[in-house]
Amino acid sequence: MSKIHKERRIPFVVANWKINKLQSDVMDFLEKVNEKVPGEKVVETGIAAQDLFLADMVRATADSPIHIVAENVHWEDNGAYTGETSPKALKDVGAKYVLIGHFERRKFFNETDSTVNLKVTAALRNGLRPIIDVDEDMSTYAQFMDAQPSVAQVSAALAGVSVDQIRKVTIAYEPTWAIGSGEAASADQAQKAAYLIRQTLAKLYSPVIAEQVRILYGGSVTPNNAREIMSQEDIDGVLVGTAALDPDKFLQLVEIAKDPSVPNFDIDHV
Repeated sequence: MSKIHKERRIPFVVANWKINKLQSDVMDFLEKVNEKVPGEKVVETGIAAQDLFLADMVRATADSPIHIVAENVHWEDNGAYTGETSPKALKDVGAKYVLIGHFERRKFFNETDSTVNLKVTAALRNGLRPIIDVDEDMSTYAQFMDAQPSVAQVSAALAGVSVDQIRKVTIAYEPTWAIGSGEAASADQAQKAAYLIRQTLAKLYSPVIAEQVRILYGGSVTPNNAREIMSQEDIDGVLVGTAALDPDKFLQLVEIAKDPSVPNFDIDHV
């Protein structure tokens, strides 16, 4: 992949808080970071939180570049689906992005490739931008790198997604063994996975379109390993769990994303 093309993709740092934090914690975090994140043309930032916080978070970031991200969505706009969240309602409260297909959704809530696809198309239909999580074991493809096999979860998630819509999609690669383990994939492993994902996008759409889609890495990301990971040619940012619960570490990650090639960045400086 061309480095010229990578320069055209704006880095993206997304915090995934899962079901951590209470209302007071959320507002305190936002007060600490709102005025310190750069404009979205430099680094785009997003925070994924529990549904019950989203409307307040949208209001609290009204004058900030931070985008608010839902952690899940249903595939119907309305109906008798107790406990689920409508994509239409998420759009109405001001969420811009939504995580879809996270490993934890697959493991604990029986998410499948089919439901991921339904949710992706529902999000796009309602003007939400999906961040599609892929946890597929890329080692199964490693020996076939030259043949550029398609990544199955990516192909399934994007069934029926048009050329115009794919430009609004972000893909996040999170190997299951790295999530919450404290052990991230090596930069080389992350790059190989991102390369395979981008080649799959090129097959599904075109090489030109594939160059326009951002691919993130997630799984035990910290300020200590983010620079090397984000320096990789096909990786455009990070999806961060535990480290992003701390506002200082979140800001450090955003700072690194501005220019991950800078070798002497002081990770203790915000």
